[in-house]
Amino acid sequence: MSSFAESAPSPIHLLRIHSTPVSVLHISEDNERIYSGDSSGQVACTSSRTLRVITSWKAHTDGLLGVEELGNEIITHGRDNKLNVWTRTEDGSTSVNLGGPAPIDQPDPTLKYSLDVNALNYCRFSLLPIPGAENTSTSTSSSPTSLPALIALPNLVESSQADVWSLPSQQRLHAGIGNQTARSVFSDGRGGEVSTGIIMSLHLFRTATNDSGTSGHLRLLLAYENGSVALRQYKNVESEVSVEGKGWDLLWDAKLHKESIMAMRVSRDNSLALSVSADHLVGRYDLVAPDDDESRFSAHRTKHPGNGSVAFRDDGRVCAIGGWDGKIRLYSTKKMKPLGTLRYHKQNCNALEFARSRNGIREDEEDEEMSEEELTRRSRWLLGGSSDNRVSIWELMSFEK
Repeated sequence: MSSFAESAPSPIHLLRIHSTPVSVLHISEDNERIYSGDSSGQVACTSSRTLRVITSWKAHTDGLLGVEELGNEIITHGRDNKLNVWTRTEDGSTSVNLGGPAPIDQPDPTLKYSLDVNALNYCRFSLLPIPGAENTSTSTSSSPTSLPALIALPNLVESSQADVWSLPSQQRLHAGIGNQTARSVFSDGRGGEVSTGIIMSLHLFRTATNDSGTSGHLRLLLAYENGSVALRQYKNVESEVSVEGKGWDLLWDAKLHKESIMAMRVSRDNSLALSVSADHLVGRYDLVAPDDDESRFSAHRTKHPGNGSVAFRDDGRVCAIGGWDGKIRLYSTKKMKPLGTLRYHKQNCNALEFARSRNGIREDEEDEEMSEEELTRRSRWLLGGSSDNRVSIWELMSFEK
């Protein structure tokens, strides 16, 4: 830790693609493409090899809330109350020569379909791909088959509730999750029974498959305006459809923050969640601990109030937290021990994203044009997006003893 603090690195590269604050980041599962979106609705896809833009297009008429790749498609979510699904543009330039010419005449992604959504919450979608679908839905035609997935979003009317949709069918399977019957304390109807306020962040996932091979339960983690987090599970496995939140049991709720939750992330194995807020606290939630384990929730105090983004490293052992002061602070997730601070941005760090580890990439996704050392170094990247309109790329040490 001390050596890192004494020699904190500078960004290895800066992407100056956007002319307005960068609000969202995503990196593809094979680490090949970096997606960034800004407050004007512009989305850029950048090659991680050449660090040149593959394509940039106006995805929304208002700011971006989320962007994510699903197979050969790109899902974008905007404050214009739209969720758009696009056909991904392939990068024709695979050379690692950073001095080479930028791709020209690269077509914009094609819009396949849109969903009308409720963007009052500033809450991005949560995507849950259907396991194994990539092996059955591949296609060599000019119009690749869409991969099926579930997607969670704030409810179309009531912003303290959530819906789950099916893609690409665009069918709403579950409506009104978190439904409260008591009258809200808010004049505009945002709140719930205990004035939770609107949903600020959510995460949809399934529990692990059991020994008999039966698929796990569908769960939804919800973070609210009043600083609380709740975990719900769908119990009615005989029906894939629910209304008014029926069948979604509340497993637990916890209020660790004094202020509204600004961001929440869950580790890739769905075992741990972290939340950050306008206050100086980091909320830690063990999603697999027994119900009687009183230590499964914990609030960790920091010296830095005002945090707006959080991300996990692939293995869940290291996290990054972006502050309103522009600094990116690294922690060990086991004890929330500080590992160091990255300093470049002078304005709010709105988005963070770790690259995939080498273990998380299939062998058929790797390319012989990059050496083992280059692939390993890229797998240690951390991306930061800021209100200064820039995306910073950092190459981190392993932090292993």
